Amino acid sequence: MFVTGRLALAVAAGVVPLVIAGLAGIPPYAVLGAWLGLCVVLVAVDVVFSASPRSVTVTRRVPARARLGEAVPVSVAVHNHGSRELHALLRDAWQPTAGAGTARQTLDIPSGERRRVDIPLLPRRRGELVSEFVVIRSRGPLGLAGRQAVHRVRGAIRVLPAFSSRKHLPSRLARLRELDGNTSIQVRGQGTEFDSLREYVRGDDVRSIDWRATARAGTTMLRTWRPERDRHVVIIIDTGRTAAARVGDGTRADAALEAALLLAALAARAGDHVHLLMYDRVVRARVTGVEGNALLPALTDAMAPVHARLVDTDWHGAFAAVRTLTTRPSLIVVLTAQDAAESARGFLGAFPDASRATSILVGSVTDESIVELAQQRGSREEVYLAAAAERTLRDAENVADAIRRAGGEAISADPEDLPPRIADRYLELKAAGRL
Repeated sequence: MFVTGRLALAVAAGVVPLVIAGLAGIPPYAVLGAWLGLCVVLVAVDVVFSASPRSVTVTRRVPARARLGEAVPVSVAVHNHGSRELHALLRDAWQPTAGAGTARQTLDIPSGERRRVDIPLLPRRRGELVSEFVVIRSRGPLGLAGRQAVHRVRGAIRVLPAFSSRKHLPSRLARLRELDGNTSIQVRGQGTEFDSLREYVRGDDVRSIDWRATARAGTTMLRTWRPERDRHVVIIIDTGRTAAARVGDGTRADAALEAALLLAALAARAGDHVHLLMYDRVVRARVTGVEGNALLPALTDAMAPVHARLVDTDWHGAFAAVRTLTTRPSLIVVLTAQDAAESARGFLGAFPDASRATSILVGSVTDESIVELAQQRGSREEVYLAAAAERTLRDAENVADAIRRAGGEAISADPEDLPPRIADRYLELKAAGRL
């Protein structure tokens, strides 16, 4: 049972008979008791004559997956099995980050009929979004009260990363096609593999002439080459406490996911094997052995429920877990936030030895507001803030220098620029034959 705002208005309207009774000399307590008794009777009549909210069947229509920031079509169907027409309000109990809104849906369902109401969602958070129940409030004919029922009909949707960095993918794929030799020029370079034979044209590198094929064909034949395929790219995403820091509209972990997805999509098109590891003290997500068109769905599905934890990352365990993914020469891309010497000691102490066959790339998300603070000198407070910002920038550069001395490469950029910069560096390593 529930009561509406109309009951409060009906009780307040009892002031009128109280005033009249006072003018007529009638005891006010008797009038007040009679008026409240009348309100109780009206509430009881409303409850009795309202349709039963339990004599309905509730079903959902919810997609299994959706992308962050995109509207999700969700609907609830209610079938009235009772003998009375149902006048009710429906509330679908999604959590606030699902973006379902606070408005209640109005239902008018005749006996034996079925109605479907749309409840559009606009998710604001990755991961599993769940609605455990649907509440139906059946109003009486007077609108003073009614009956309420909770239907345990579970709905769940997995919200995947937005992958807004996919806008950079077409331009990088065009550069990749040039490296693969789909343009008219194909040259030999370090670390490339044989592709095909074609006739020699003026300006080609004479070192690529295949003399045996020339003798068989009777004309000068040239070998063409392409970047090696079937390389291994291992992406490590730090999910420790530094990844929880807010940068722009999201966290550092969100920016790392964008960079990982863009790199994985590019590497998959290049014919390389991509492995993903999300780690803090234990493995939070792991994707390996997935190729082709199934790679990106597998990555986004594994990334969706993982969020940063307020713990220090065990880098010895993280790099040990990498060795379980592949033992072949590979490109290791570490997406983390190493901008303070004190917090980076564990990372630098566990840093693996780089070699000619294995390249290590460390990508870090920076906050552009720190650079802006370092340039302000308008007041005493701004000077102190600028000094702190300069110290932060210097510490980040010291950590980057330490990474370079250990044999790795350090790339730092804001959340918008980090994914394309890592993708560009991958293409450069591909073109140089270092991958």
